[in-house]
Amino acid sequence: MVDSPIVHWFPGHMAKATRMITEYIKKVDVVIELLDARIPRSSANPVILELVGQKPHIVLLNKVDLADSSATKEWVEFFTKQGITVLTMDSKSGKGNKKLISTVEKLSKPTIDKWIAKGIRSRSVRTIILGIPNVGKSTLINSLAGSAATRTANKAGHTRGQQWVKIGKNLELLDTPGVLWPKLEDQRAAARLAMTGAISDDVYDLEHVIKQLLEFLLTHTPHILVERYKLKPDEMENADIILESIGRRRGCLVSGGIVDLDKARRILLQDYRNSKLGSITFDTVDEEPYYIDGEIPVLEGE
Repeated sequence: MVDSPIVHWFPGHMAKATRMITEYIKKVDVVIELLDARIPRSSANPVILELVGQKPHIVLLNKVDLADSSATKEWVEFFTKQGITVLTMDSKSGKGNKKLISTVEKLSKPTIDKWIAKGIRSRSVRTIILGIPNVGKSTLINSLAGSAATRTANKAGHTRGQQWVKIGKNLELLDTPGVLWPKLEDQRAAARLAMTGAISDDVYDLEHVIKQLLEFLLTHTPHILVERYKLKPDEMENADIILESIGRRRGCLVSGGIVDLDKARRILLQDYRNSKLGSITFDTVDEEPYYIDGEIPVLEGE
């Protein structure tokens, strides 16, 4: 944990999006919460959890191809023990699509049965996919939709660009903006969100983020650093020495042979995001939740 904040970021449009989701969620039958399998706790928005209420709820762990498989298994067990329906997904490849659709249909069956009892047979099952930015919502929707889907025109009261996507005959998905929670109280979570691209690269302290990334790798998977950057034992003492060594090996030098540390940080970040450092899961099931005393932060902004 760092002493000074990595990021304080909650753009006004996200506060608006949260208010809109409050209204959207009243109109759907099943809620799909899309999480990043690398950071299931850090990418879980407590505001969304509060808004879900008693609606049928699916936790979908996306990007499992980028996460550690044993850690993903632990997270599946974690959610299952809480009585939460949980599925894994690689939205880019479409692996898991059929299972997701069948699960939505299963969870919506009580609602469908009520319609049938009332003589209502034409209404589609409606679902919403919620998640933070860059978690893969659009990719998932496009994957589910395929060439057979039709996107409706914007409906009155919807934010520009928000559309219902019809999947087959009986399912409609509502696309929504990615929403971060108002206050990132846990700077560990903030750093992990920054690493994975959920937070804009323009608004956080790159030095602190990369230091946390290096400290994590040094503690949990030091062999990855050694193999990727050909580091020697005396270059693996701490994050600062590792970063400078990486910079020298990658030619990040300025006049006088001094290492351009900022350039080295950006190389390391891109290597991580381009999967050059292997499959890594940062969040573990035994870590403390990122929000304080179970309280949902108050919305800020316009």
